[in-house]
Amino acid sequence: MTMMKTTRNFLAGTALAVITATGAFAQDVTLKLHQFLPAQANVPKLVLDVWADKVEAASEGRIKIDRFPSMQLGGKPPELMDQAIDGIADVVWTVVGYTPGRFPTTEVFELPFMVEDARAASCAYWNMFEEHMQDGEFKDVKILGTWVHGPGMFHTADPVETPDDLKGMKIRGGSRLVNKLLELTGATPVGMPVPTIPESLSKGVIDGTTIPWEVTTALKVPELVEFHTEFEGAGLYTLTFVLAMNKDKYDALPDDLKAVIDANSGLEFSVFGGGTQADADAPARAVAVENGNEIHTVADTQPWLDAVQPIYDEWVADMNSKGIDGQAMIDQAKSLMAGECKGASSNF
Repeated sequence: MTMMKTTRNFLAGTALAVITATGAFAQDVTLKLHQFLPAQANVPKLVLDVWADKVEAASEGRIKIDRFPSMQLGGKPPELMDQAIDGIADVVWTVVGYTPGRFPTTEVFELPFMVEDARAASCAYWNMFEEHMQDGEFKDVKILGTWVHGPGMFHTADPVETPDDLKGMKIRGGSRLVNKLLELTGATPVGMPVPTIPESLSKGVIDGTTIPWEVTTALKVPELVEFHTEFEGAGLYTLTFVLAMNKDKYDALPDDLKAVIDANSGLEFSVFGGGTQADADAPARAVAVENGNEIHTVADTQPWLDAVQPIYDEWVADMNSKGIDGQAMIDQAKSLMAGECKGASSNF
């Protein structure tokens, strides 16, 4: 019996050594996905979980993605990009503008009244990322997707129909460039990440906020304000997002698992992300309608366009000072959105 037991143990040990040598164990990977919204919000539920599930399925379970919503791994939303770079998280979803000035060329899609269609803009963003940003401002991280949300707009305690209506209001700005718009109209911009909006509205810290419709449901915004201002044509603003992966973690993957990540990254995924967020606008808007809130749609946007022209001029000058042709970036983004990216769709 002792001899048989010894033989079995030897064979088991040999089998384990062979399996380990072939890398069957070593190739199983767990990735920590970190982001700032609650798990039930639209982006985690409709975009990030879909991406993670597809990666897990395509890897036949060899990649497992642990999801950490609401900054559960610690830190604050503006720290997410550094968490991906430093390896605190393996993958992060974040708002690029949470670190103003660090990724300057992405701001071309955050200029006021620049974007009308989130799918076209997300397509253009990926194209310009590959050309201008991949080996530049994003060189320290592996970018898996680039997209924008649907039209940004105002949600306020008092009605806003013209730029003058913003005077004296304290408004949470969606980006550095929206904050400049608020300053130009006489409002006081207040910077804060999205999760802090509900408490700030309820306590009167701010009189309103700029966000797209889709995120209003998770934040209970229609219960906290009575007025909403949207715009015909291009939206007030958009924010740029990235899904970013730690470079070392990606590089350490075996080639077949890199291929799984690559197949679920890039243009198709980017258009899916932007389109999915934009598609979530309509049901969220319906909640505000059902709540009896007042929605004003601005048809004559010329006064707003006049108000934001200095932002364009200043942005171009700022880019030029960094050695970037700002006007060329604007022209390329507009050309892509009106041309090859117009009507973009995704099979992701």
